[in-house]
Amino acid sequence: MKFKHIALATLLAPVALLAEEATLSSGDTAWMLVATALVMLMTPAGLALFYGGMTRSKNVLNTMGMSLIAFAVGTLVWVIAGYSIAFGEGDLIGTGKLFLSGIAADTLKGAIPELLFVAFQGTFAAIAVAIASGSMIERVKFSTFTIFSALWILAVYAPITHWAWGGGSTLNFGEMDFAGGTVVHINAGVAGFVVALMLGARKDYGKAAIKPFSPILTVLGAALLWFGWFGFNAGSEVAADGIAASAFLVTMVAGAVGAIGWLLAEWVVYKAPTLIGGASGVVAGLVAITPASGSAGAMGAIIIGLVGGVIGFIGVAKLKKLFKVDDSLDAFWVHGLVGIWGSLATAIFIASYAMKEDYNMISQLGSQAAAIVLTIVYSGLVTALVFYVSSLLTGGGRVDEETEQIGLDETTHGEKAINL
Repeated sequence: MKFKHIALATLLAPVALLAEEATLSSGDTAWMLVATALVMLMTPAGLALFYGGMTRSKNVLNTMGMSLIAFAVGTLVWVIAGYSIAFGEGDLIGTGKLFLSGIAADTLKGAIPELLFVAFQGTFAAIAVAIASGSMIERVKFSTFTIFSALWILAVYAPITHWAWGGGSTLNFGEMDFAGGTVVHINAGVAGFVVALMLGARKDYGKAAIKPFSPILTVLGAALLWFGWFGFNAGSEVAADGIAASAFLVTMVAGAVGAIGWLLAEWVVYKAPTLIGGASGVVAGLVAITPASGSAGAMGAIIIGLVGGVIGFIGVAKLKKLFKVDDSLDAFWVHGLVGIWGSLATAIFIASYAMKEDYNMISQLGSQAAAIVLTIVYSGLVTALVFYVSSLLTGGGRVDEETEQIGLDETTHGEKAINL
């Protein structure tokens, strides 16, 4: 009898070893294919429409084109070197995966193909630089922004990603950033603010009314962003499980209450809740919940999203006037400022299922603050250098006064948004 048990154990040993090895999950893979497609939709469709609707009619195509080129260039540089810097081996920056070296169709990242993980993370890199474009529209050269997009992803986005998510221990402060509070939103918001400062204000900024081309497009863009954000947040679990479901729910909740918070603030201050404001509130609520989407519950999401909407409104309506920087479409105030709130709130509104036994909120707040400061300083300094180089390579980063006056659609692209 004892011999039989030993023989059976011997036969089952290889099976046990195989069970411990990474195996492909068809369910997780199917979900991540969908999530990646959802996030891809956010840049050349959602953000392009959101930004395009808020710019002036003479710059609509140029503004939308910046989202398109950001995704195209971002995808290219990501597979060439960005993924290696972000998720390769190394403490300060990653190496060893240039041109996706060593990654085959059957190479796994957890329970999904690593090539799918590459694609998913690449959509984040692309939308980050596209978000920054909102601060510089109507006066930056298209050629300058194209080069800037490539260099920024490699020099700014990828290293910060490595420190937060890619295993880079040198500058990892132990922050909680489930889907990109510092990595995407604070990073992109700061980058946009720096470039806006370097470019200077538009010629008629503060002197003439700058009316949006189409609030209809902006609302449609916000709806597409909201839709894509389910992949952005829930997909960051990289599995089809309960955490992904929770992230899905809080994403829906935070976007909704973000709109409510912005509209209420607008109603109190201006006595007129606008659709541009409502759409912006949706985005602010989504930005706020992003870092906490894997750890906050629905009740926490209500507070985080609602406050995020109000903070976004205050930033755009009040603080922007104090700083006097022409952040054209308020990328810093909606993504950077609200992202700071969301990152700090992540340490406060943590659900019981995500809280470790030794969890200390004050300590975690310190970790969140350290990561925020690192992101602001690094992104600010290196973005300035990257934009300076991009400007040198294109004979200056700003269009001439005549081009700015006529509009970049006709002068740069030879097209009009509407031909009547």
